[in-house]
Amino acid sequence: MQPAQYFALIVYTLVTVLLVGGMLLAAWWFGAKTTNRNKEMAYESGVVPSGSARLRLYIPFYLLAIFFIVFDVESAFIFTWAVVWDQLGLGGLIHITFFIVALLLGLVWIWLKGGLEWGPSKMRRQEKGVVASEA
Repeated sequence: MQPAQYFALIVYTLVTVLLVGGMLLAAWWFGAKTTNRNKEMAYESGVVPSGSARLRLYIPFYLLAIFFIVFDVESAFIFTWAVVWDQLGLGGLIHITFFIVALLLGLVWIWLKGGLEWGPSKMRRQEKGVVASEA
């Protein structure tokens, strides 16, 4: 590739960096420089906060959120494929089949590892296990 082909990319990058830098500089320049105790206090829908905002959250919640994102992105790819399936032909069908099979194998692996078992149903199973082990 010749350097002339990169000219548009270089100009675009420079304009973007200058624009972002200019906006950051303007925000710093025009922003309020004074502070007080009330300004630094957390605002929670008009209610004076009580206690710490640092709460311990249950880790499986985050795992479930990540699983949701992965399978949500999967559905976006499958819907996109469905729109143009007639143009992709057999090659597109083979690719989407491998894609779906790989994701299904991932789901089965998560299921077997217990990644989907959390919350009330897991607690009920544990209680039954404790009762059965005591007998």
